[in-house]
Amino acid sequence: SIIKLLLDLREKYEQSLLFITHDIALLSLIANRIGVLYLAQLFEEGPTEKIVKNPLHPYTKALLSAIPLLSDELGLEKVYLKGEIGDPSNPPRGCRLHPRCPYAMDKCKTEEPPLIMVNEGRSVKCWLYYNS
Repeated sequence: SIIKLLLDLREKYEQSLLFITHDIALLSLIANRIGVLYLAQLFEEGPTEKIVKNPLHPYTKALLSAIPLLSDELGLEKVYLKGEIGDPSNPPRGCRLHPRCPYAMDKCKTEEPPLIMVNEGRSVKCWLYYNS
């Protein structure tokens, strides 16, 4: 398969591979690290296994809980996003996910959260993890 060829080349030449996809199940099989983006902004980044087993950002939680076999196997909380995907050329003020986020607070509507390092090699852009 094409994926196997890419992985073989990555290993043979000891190179990194940037793989852009909406298929998180596939990423969990081929990637060492994952960066989760929404409306062209990085929301969560870290080791694949840690993100898949314990997603932090509400958007990452929603993506993973939408994969039935994976979410059932890992016992992930079901997270549902309301509404439509926003326009990346005209994003909402504050956190870009706040119009759809089930955990949105008033602060999310007015202030963009910083990318917070929550532990070694793992970061999240969400007010839920600020000063925690």
